[in-house]
Amino acid sequence: MNTELFIARRIFSSGEESQQLSQRIIRLALLSIALGLVVMILSVAIVSGYKKEISDKVFGFGSHLQIVNFDTNQSYATEPISQNQPFLEELKNLGGIKHVQSFSTKPGLIKTDDEVQAINLKGVAADFDWEFFRENRVDGEIIDVSDSVPSKSIWISQQIASMLRLKLGDEILMFFINEKERIPRNRIFTISGIFQTGLEEFDKMFALVDMRHIQRLNNWESDEISGFEIMLDDISTIGLHEMQVRDMVVNHMVENAPILKVVNIIAKYPQMFDWLRLLDMNVWVLLSLIVVVAGFNMVSSLLVIILERTRMIGILKSLGQPDWSIRKVFLYLSGMLISRALVWGNLLGIVLCLLQQHFHIIQLDPATYYVSAVPINFSLFHLFLLNIGTIIVTILMLIVPTWFITRISPEKTVRFD
Repeated sequence: MNTELFIARRIFSSGEESQQLSQRIIRLALLSIALGLVVMILSVAIVSGYKKEISDKVFGFGSHLQIVNFDTNQSYATEPISQNQPFLEELKNLGGIKHVQSFSTKPGLIKTDDEVQAINLKGVAADFDWEFFRENRVDGEIIDVSDSVPSKSIWISQQIASMLRLKLGDEILMFFINEKERIPRNRIFTISGIFQTGLEEFDKMFALVDMRHIQRLNNWESDEISGFEIMLDDISTIGLHEMQVRDMVVNHMVENAPILKVVNIIAKYPQMFDWLRLLDMNVWVLLSLIVVVAGFNMVSSLLVIILERTRMIGILKSLGQPDWSIRKVFLYLSGMLISRALVWGNLLGIVLCLLQQHFHIIQLDPATYYVSAVPINFSLFHLFLLNIGTIIVTILMLIVPTWFITRISPEKTVRFD
């Protein structure tokens, strides 16, 4: 039988502490722990949700991995590769690969009566996954690329449409410049869809068209493309899959064919993901401050409890109970009190997360924050770590004040009353 745990349970369940003067102090300490846990749950859920929202938008525009021509050109005027690659079937069957699609890019200029806007056309084919753009669609229909004649439809962002005062169904004139050609080429497209992701840097950069237009503008063959985009099931495996895909590409190299390279989207846009990683530092600082403050509040409460239980400590010592055994009684008692606070903190934190996640109560300005509402990414794993971390750190901080028990003399405390 665990004697220390038995005594702590009797003290915890006796209700005697409700008659003590220290009850208000204890309640304040428990309230600080509960509210601290609520803030920690919300902080982690919001920051992880924000990172996920922004990352998903970047991945929606460029996927997780890309296979492109190994040239030194850093612009969107790419060198072509063959669409018929020997590794393609093996790549699609590789575990963890969600989707593989071909793409082509071509920079150009949109010309209206009053404005000129540079933009990058992204050509899509029948294998293009429209899920991301469907989720961010403002209006319009998906581009039909199944016809033998290239579709003249184009998808532009709401930001471009507002800047150039365009609307669904309008025709837009675009100009393109090829190397070694003095006269720019032009195409007329009809706006069939408008999207808005809130990610301003990308919204004003990309528009979607039928890939065959880009192939003709670049004087490419019908089987030539800019590259392949690879979507993964789990972003955490991007490093592993990058190495696997690179090995696959190298093992299937064909003589006299263009050399291919595998591009990690995180390495392609490092400034975006470095900024997101900085948010983790803010969360760690906030979590540390909250846990330390809650721990000090609990330390003061434990000292008051020890002072009020001085007579009981003296009796236990006179019966031969070791100091460490008595200290464990108060550590068990503190753990029970902390657990009670954590229960209420978890309930309130989870309710607030679910309310924001489903009803978007707190709205944001997309122009500033890139999202229209405070994002929530609720994770049971994060919840478990926060609870375990709070208990461990707080209990470790409480070991120090229990040392005061060793200074209590049974001779004086038994006669105290």
